[in-house]
Amino acid sequence: MEGFRKMVFDDWAPLITSFVHETLLKLTKDEAIQELGLTWNVIRSSIIVPGLTVSVYLCSVMVVMVLFERLYMSVIVYYMMLSGFKPEKRYKFEAINPVEHNVEEQGEVQKCSSDYPMVLVQIPMYNERKVYKLSIGAACRLSWPSNRIIVQVLDDSTDPLIKDLVQIECQRWENEGINIKYETRANRNGYKAGGLKEGLKHSYVKECEFVAIFDADFQPDPDYLHRTVPYLIHNQEIGLVQAQWEYTNSHECIMTRIQELSLNFHFKVEQEVGSYAYAFFSFNGTAGVWRLTAINEAGGWNPRTTTEDLDLSLRASLRGWKFVYVSDIKVKCELPSTYKALRYQQHRWSCGPANLFRKMVMDIIRNKRISFWRKIYVIYNFFLARKMVTHIISFTFFCVIIPMCVMFPEVDIPKWSAVYIPTTIMLLNIIETPRSIHLLVFWILLENVLSMTRIKAIYIGLLDRKRANEWVVTEKLGEALLISEDSNSLPIKASRKLPLLERIYLMELCTGTFLFFCAFYDLVITKSGKYIYLYLQGGAFLICGLGYVGTQPPYD
Repeated sequence: MEGFRKMVFDDWAPLITSFVHETLLKLTKDEAIQELGLTWNVIRSSIIVPGLTVSVYLCSVMVVMVLFERLYMSVIVYYMMLSGFKPEKRYKFEAINPVEHNVEEQGEVQKCSSDYPMVLVQIPMYNERKVYKLSIGAACRLSWPSNRIIVQVLDDSTDPLIKDLVQIECQRWENEGINIKYETRANRNGYKAGGLKEGLKHSYVKECEFVAIFDADFQPDPDYLHRTVPYLIHNQEIGLVQAQWEYTNSHECIMTRIQELSLNFHFKVEQEVGSYAYAFFSFNGTAGVWRLTAINEAGGWNPRTTTEDLDLSLRASLRGWKFVYVSDIKVKCELPSTYKALRYQQHRWSCGPANLFRKMVMDIIRNKRISFWRKIYVIYNFFLARKMVTHIISFTFFCVIIPMCVMFPEVDIPKWSAVYIPTTIMLLNIIETPRSIHLLVFWILLENVLSMTRIKAIYIGLLDRKRANEWVVTEKLGEALLISEDSNSLPIKASRKLPLLERIYLMELCTGTFLFFCAFYDLVITKSGKYIYLYLQGGAFLICGLGYVGTQPPYD
């Protein structure tokens, strides 16, 4: 650093001062303008244009990478559809006859439940004022013998009132004969991963063979365990059974509709392909059943990243455990309906994988239990193409490089990389939710806006910066509960609308302003026709930057 500072002050500064004094100050106004113009042309032709050309080339290569990954998954998905593939055709599956577990029939349950494995149901929660009843009630209604299931509520709430409400709800179900445990801890070290890890240390967990995990807004159907646990009972190589998410508020606004579209592709294509090809797919952090042996062999929960579910999944996979995704099993949940909540969620979902990739890439390469092609799939398809390159292209190419090229028309942008291939990728993504095809334009615009948050998160994760382990719980508004009859029993605080200054996002506003400037430049000077897209994308950034997307959160 000292050498660089010396070079700047001792070498460059005198040279620049001499140039200004001897060249510009001795010229007339017209001559100075002409000299600056010549200097700009040299910088433009020798630095900016070549730099943009190389950037366009690199982005075109990354677009092709994403296309191949999408085509690969689409081929497998369509083959599965044509062949009528179902997980129960590959794995042994023998259904367990459901047994009612109410108090009156307790004696009968004791006689019929000897073949049922012991299952632990974990519900991690943190200040879940509006949804705590949903998850606890759904878990307690699971049709599994009451003497073969333990419902464990892991409450990390910091609000004493909410903690009391959750404890009272647990006590109510315990009085109805449900084996439910209310657990708290002295601190929130490790966040969700720390809570789950602490929950497995209790003595009563030792008698359990499997653990089902549900976040606070998830509502499994009563037969959930009957449809998942048999895979684990009859196939000892399976470590995880993952169910699909079903959204209770997908029609709430355009933003939730777009999220449904993206998540449907994730589950019905990405998870389905990873399961079918024995390649790799990650536990989604909820709505899944783990074999406790697999968790223990993988080293247990680790809070080193904000995607503890991916971390555990990767370590278990490297130990040789197989995962099964069952699309026919759906668990109700809530999508983030405010832009602030979605932004935090996307930061965590992008930063965590990038940070984990940094920490585990060499472990994947050196692992001797999995095949070479499986390593390629995990590193290239899962991490690079899916978790990083896709987001890098969305923002860098479509929100920075293409707009800048408007001011440098000598830079050639191939239509196949800017239009044809991206359109093909978008159509492949939306094919799993055809009823939302009319939202394709809105989806593209919002995905590009969110890609700015994601690429920033990827940068933070790869460099292991300070915010790499930042955890902000996704806000849940609990709309399904608020419209129920017993919603009045909750002490909901009176609220007012969020002030304008509290919902402004400067990064989005600055990017939107830049895109509007490029669009105006193209409309007035370049006339290449790109201004149509640039005005739309700039408008999307400005709308999001002002907080006018999604529902408006209450402000206490």
